[in-house]
Amino acid sequence: MKRTIVCFGDSNTWGYDAETDQRFNDEIRWTGLLHAELGDAYRVIEEGLPGRTSVSDDPLFEGLAGISYLYPCLMSHAPLDLVVIMLGTNDTKEIFALTSYNIAQGIVRLAHKSRGSGAGPAGKAPEVLVLVIH
Repeated sequence: MKRTIVCFGDSNTWGYDAETDQRFNDEIRWTGLLHAELGDAYRVIEEGLPGRTSVSDDPLFEGLAGISYLYPCLMSHAPLDLVVIMLGTNDTKEIFALTSYNIAQGIVRLAHKSRGSGAGPAGKAPEVLVLVIH
């Protein structure tokens, strides 16, 4: 059975190309590169959405708070061996007025929610990896 990884993130995970305002091809996106490195024994699921935040509701665009979509996302792809969370960039928007500590707290909430989801093998907790772009 293939091992399954969900990559949960924003436009960086989605594969946004700022030069063309389009999406990079599968083999150029980091999720595609990850799959190429890991090989066919792994299934890499790309769950990127431009504008996604960790926990903040955007007053201008609905449905972008990762916290409200995370559980159904994980359960729809279960069983999962690993959840990769790469969020936080959109949380820095001025409209949210969050400190770096607040943003980190939001990411921690996502990690705890992932671990408590029961979306891992045999209903256990999946492993969680948080990636930070610096």
